[in-house]
Amino acid sequence: MLYFLDTANVEDIRHCNEFYPLSGVTTNPSIIAREKKDFWTLIREIREIIGPNKLLFAQTVQSKAEKMVEEAKLLNERSGGEFCIKIPISEEGLKAASILKKQGIHVLMTAIFTPAQALIAAKSGADYVAPYVNRLDNIIADGTNVVAEIVKQFETYPLPCQVLAASFQTAEQVHKCAAAGCHGVTVSADILKAVINYPMTDSAVLHFDADWKSVYGDKTILDF
Repeated sequence: MLYFLDTANVEDIRHCNEFYPLSGVTTNPSIIAREKKDFWTLIREIREIIGPNKLLFAQTVQSKAEKMVEEAKLLNERSGGEFCIKIPISEEGLKAASILKKQGIHVLMTAIFTPAQALIAAKSGADYVAPYVNRLDNIIADGTNVVAEIVKQFETYPLPCQVLAASFQTAEQVHKCAAAGCHGVTVSADILKAVINYPMTDSAVLHFDADWKSVYGDKTILDF
């Protein structure tokens, strides 16, 4: 299971990269624009935090395949480490994915809403597909089931493409995607933190602390 942080906020990235087993950071034009910083400065800041060996995702803003390829090559050259270009599913996107596959540049096909889209993206050379879980749930389309169907398709044929589920509003959605065999998720800092939070865990820790202090006071193991 791969965990990617879906943000360009450097403080969130710095915190989560320190405490969580991140495989990298995903961004898109909306996420980048939200930070209101120079694009390349922001890319460099993110790379400095995560290092060269974790994947950094950035999305093309072009609409034609040839221009998508140009942007992907530039981003790949200047990203400073492991990189993957995000391309929205479309005819032009499929063409670009096929070209970039031959050039050894990783591709994530994004804005996936159906197993059929995911399958043709994988056949075109995408290394990852990103189905939007919560947006599907919002139209009563069962995002987790779509993820499960995509995973099953990739196993049936088989295809060397991984399912990187996106668009989450709850930790429960993340859990269900993991149970469905999803290869990875891309989540906000809040959702990532929610994955490990549970009231009974907090209660158990408080009991451990109280029992210890009832005998040893404020001493720690380091004090003996």
